[in-house]
Amino acid sequence: MLKPEVATALNQQVELEAQSSHAYLAMAVWAETQGYDGTANFLYRHAEEERGHMLKLIRFINERGSKAVVPALGAPSPYFSGLKEAFESVLEHETRVTESINEVVDVCLRVKDYPTHNFMQWYVAEQLEEEGMARRILDRLALAGDSSGALYHFDRDITSIEPMEEGQGA
Repeated sequence: MLKPEVATALNQQVELEAQSSHAYLAMAVWAETQGYDGTANFLYRHAEEERGHMLKLIRFINERGSKAVVPALGAPSPYFSGLKEAFESVLEHETRVTESINEVVDVCLRVKDYPTHNFMQWYVAEQLEEEGMARRILDRLALAGDSSGALYHFDRDITSIEPMEEGQGA
């Protein structure tokens, strides 16, 4: 059975992963209605990925003899001034997720819950990839500037932006 403080920290992470999925879904809807189909597909895929992160946590909590809590979520912002603002929001959100995962790891170490600490290492590595990808996207958007032609190419090519492989650096 998970110690209460670990169960609480993990359930807070469940909520944050659910918020991530919800936020990316709202961004995908915005992008699709603005004509950014490539970006929309990218964000729909990431919304589903974040949902998977949440489910992985839920199953772990339940398998360890505690009970996962399915959180109620508020509606994320459905409006963005452009792609740059949307992806700045992605980076800000991923940074917050990283901080939260680090807090869960800290709780695990403090109470000597090494199995959960070991489980959380997957999330630590995943967040390095997520933040690196968001930064690379923002770099590409900075290169594109306000050029509609460059933004068209960005939207077309965004699906080729993948997380860096281990050892490539972030």
